[in-house]
Amino acid sequence: MSQSLPSFDPRTAFSLEGQTAIVTGGGHGIGAAIADALARSGAAVALFDKNLPAAQAVAGRLQEAGLSASAYQVDVTDEASIVKAMDEVVGHSGRLDCLINNAGLAIRRPSIELDLKDWDAVLAVNLTGVFLCARHAARHMLARKSGVIINTASIMGLSGGGLYPNISYQSTKGAVVNLTRSLAVEWASDGIRVNAIAPTWVRTDFIKPLTDNPELLARMQAMTPMGKIAEVSDIVGGVVYLASPAASMVTGHVLAIDGGFLAQ
Repeated sequence: MSQSLPSFDPRTAFSLEGQTAIVTGGGHGIGAAIADALARSGAAVALFDKNLPAAQAVAGRLQEAGLSASAYQVDVTDEASIVKAMDEVVGHSGRLDCLINNAGLAIRRPSIELDLKDWDAVLAVNLTGVFLCARHAARHMLARKSGVIINTASIMGLSGGGLYPNISYQSTKGAVVNLTRSLAVEWASDGIRVNAIAPTWVRTDFIKPLTDNPELLARMQAMTPMGKIAEVSDIVGGVVYLASPAASMVTGHVLAIDGGFLAQ
């Protein structure tokens, strides 16, 4: 007798219906696009951003589309700010299923000219902030033995870059890669999956000073086998996948979304 194949229904496997998700840096760029995609996949989305009006604007647009969204003023370098907002989200929804650690900072200067205060500022947002948000999200997830954390790393955390000096960003994104792996191993038996995405250059205000330079933009495109930089719409599918039940056996993975940049 032949065995029947296990059923796979993509309509439910990629659904986030009934889940609650937090997106840090949700008021701009990639974070706003991720919040939109998660909400359209069924999640109630809480946008954390230091810039509250920006987060409120994104949440308002989602609400106008009939989606569930809320905005909170959160500085990811301030632990008390994180704890207060996460407690409010869980108090309102009763659960926390997914954290997208997306808030980031870049100060692009040659290493010998980079002030220590600027190094510390990037470290505080890109690494310490990721750790703090992950730790406090996990406190809520551990109680239910279930949860997903997705960190935003970068191709610059898996390569030496080379187009321009960006040492503090590259160093912290490399650290995020191994933070992701370490937390994945630590929390796997507790039902928490921890993964990361590693985007290439994405056309947002975050890299506008770079893309406004025609020569630099041409070099970015030339370094990418697909011959183009990414749009925010290119990034969100990977996040929805990693957040969804379809990725239930995936943890400790860094998903490059890079047009082939790291394959060279």
